[in-house]
Parts: sequence; structure tokens; C-alpha cells
Amino acid sequence: MKKEDKGLIISQIEETLKSYSCYYLTDAQGLNAGQVGDLRRKCSKQEIKMLVVKNTLLRKAFENMGVDHSHFGDALKLNTALFLSNTGNAPAKLIKEFVGNGKIVQKPVLKAAYVEECFYVGANQLDALVAIKSKNELIGDIIALLQSPTKNVISALQSGGNKLSGIVKTLSER
Repeated sequence: MKKEDKGLIISQIEETLKSYSCYYLTDAQGLNAGQVGDLRRKCSKQEIKMLVVKNTLLRKAFENMGVDHSHFGDALKLNTALFLSNTGNAPAKLIKEFVGNGKIVQKPVLKAAYVEECFYVGANQLDALVAIKSKNELIGDIIALLQSPTKNVISALQSGGNKLSGIVKTLSER
């Protein structure tokens, strides 16, 4: 590959990485064409971009972006498939769902992830990444917590009003 072509590919990888807030480095080697196609379809349904990249080009892209790729340790060895998303836990949920019980398909395997300005290294971090709540889920939880006291006050006032009007109506009929 020519040096100019590599430079162009590195800049494309940089632009792609900049447009997403989190990325997962996985090992998907050994999947057959049908499994890769199925994985790509599931990725597109959940707004996750899947890229297979050369590690040397990915390292160069990280260096150009100013990202310290030493946090990834040995994750930038062997084959690497990137899962890019703006929802922190979506790729982790996809990997966990795709692998399932591990009897049929055992790949992709999480090598490392960068989510919410934190680095996660190793396949044992997958459960922690699945448990991370997305920004929208946190906003929903906060709104529900803020609405709860208001709903309780309104329901108490409404039930009290019904009882009071019932008492007044009963007394007026006597």
C-alpha cells in the first residue's frame, strides 16, 4: 500500500473516531461470512458502526488524535474490529447478545473499550460495560425521580377532594 493511501485511510479513521463518543476494540477473527453479515445487520439496527482496521493504522490515527493508546495494552494486536457508537452500552449489549451462551458463536471478544472518557481492557469488563447507563437513560431516571413527589401530592389532593365532597354531599342530603 502506498504511503499516500495509508495517510488517507488514517485520516478517514480519525474522522470516524471523532464522530463517535465511544468505541470498542474486539476480536472477530474466525467468524464466517454469514455470521459477519448477521453481526453487521444487528449493528446497523442499533446505530453501531462496525469497522475492521489494521492495528498499525489505528495506532497512527490514535497518535494523530492525541489519544494515549498505551491504555489499551495488548488490545492492538491480532485482528481488530471496531464497534463505534454514541451510546456507551449499546456495543456491549450487542456483543453479549450475539455471543449468547457461548455454545454457537464465541466471537466477537471484547479486547478493550473507550466509554465516557474511561478505558476498559479485557473481556471480563463486558458485564460492567453492559451495566453502564446511557445519557438518555440517566435523564429519564432523573425526570422520573423529579416527577414522583409531584404525582404523590397531586394524587393525595385529588383523593382528599373526593372524600371531602362526598362528606359535604352526604351532610347536605341529611
